[in-house]
Amino acid sequence: MDHVKTGAVLLVLLLVIAAVAVEIYRETHHFRVTRYDVSSKKLSGIKRKLKVLFLSDLHNYVYGKENDCLIQSIKDEKPDLILIGGDMLVGKEGASCDKAREFVEQLPGICPVIYANGNHEHRVKENTEIYGEMYRDYKLFLEKRGVHFLENESIRVELGDRDLMICGLELPLSSYRKFSKESVTSGDITELLGRPAAEDACTILLAHNPAYMDAYLEWGADLILSGHLHGGLVRVPGLGGIVTPQGFLFPKYSGEMTKEGDQTVIVSRGLGTHTLNIRLFNTPELISVQLGG
Repeated sequence: MDHVKTGAVLLVLLLVIAAVAVEIYRETHHFRVTRYDVSSKKLSGIKRKLKVLFLSDLHNYVYGKENDCLIQSIKDEKPDLILIGGDMLVGKEGASCDKAREFVEQLPGICPVIYANGNHEHRVKENTEIYGEMYRDYKLFLEKRGVHFLENESIRVELGDRDLMICGLELPLSSYRKFSKESVTSGDITELLGRPAAEDACTILLAHNPAYMDAYLEWGADLILSGHLHGGLVRVPGLGGIVTPQGFLFPKYSGEMTKEGDQTVIVSRGLGTHTLNIRLFNTPELISVQLGG
C-alpha cells in the first residue's frame, strides 16, 4: 500500500513539474498587450487622448519572422509615440545586437521613437575593450533611421495640443550590482537631468531600474516608466514578483501600475529574457498607455 501511495505522489509531482515546464515555455514564447489609462492634471482639457507605447527588456528576442508579430501589435495600437526603456539587446561577451537593431529600425516608420538605455546598452557602451564599437555603431545606425536616444538628456515633444517632456535617466553601472543598492537621491537625478518640466508640460521619466523609485518620485516626474526586473521572474498573486536581478526578494514595484498621489509608476514585465530564461505567471508584455487629463 505504501508503494502505491509513493507512486501516486511521484506521479502527481511529475505532472506538476511537467505542467510548470509547459507554462514556462508558453510564457517565454508569447507576449500580451497591457493597457493602462493614465491621467495628469497637466493634460487637463486635452482635445484628444495620447497613445504612448512603452517597450522594455526585449533582449534580442524575436516574436515571429523578423519580429513581425510584435511589430503588428505595435501598429494595431496606433501609437502617437514609442518610448523604449532599455535592454533591447544583450550585453554579454560574444552576443550580437543584430536582432535588436533589426527590430528597432522598423519603429520610426510607425511614429516618433525615443530610446533610453538600460544596463545592457550601458555595459556595451562603457566596456569598449570587450565590445569594441558595438554600441556606437548600434546607436549611429538607429539615429540615422530616426530613433532619438536620451542619455541623461531630456527632449520636449509636441503631440496634438500639448507638450510632453521626455527624460532619459542613465545611472552608473554600479547601481546595478548584485546584492547591493547604492544611495540615489533626487538631487543626484537633478544633477544628471535638471529639474522636471514646469506646469506647461507633462514629464515622463524613463528610468530603467525601479529599485530607486523613491528618488524618481521625489524628483517630481508625472509618469515614471521602468523595467529591468522581468516581472520578478515568478509572480505570486497578491505579492507580485519574487526576485530582482540584484538578488532582492519581493520588490515593491515589479510589473504593474501604481498611483502615488498625483504621480504614476509603471514597471514593465519586459518582452524577453536572458541567461535565466524563466517566467511563471508572468507573461511578457507590451505596455500601451492612454494619456489624458
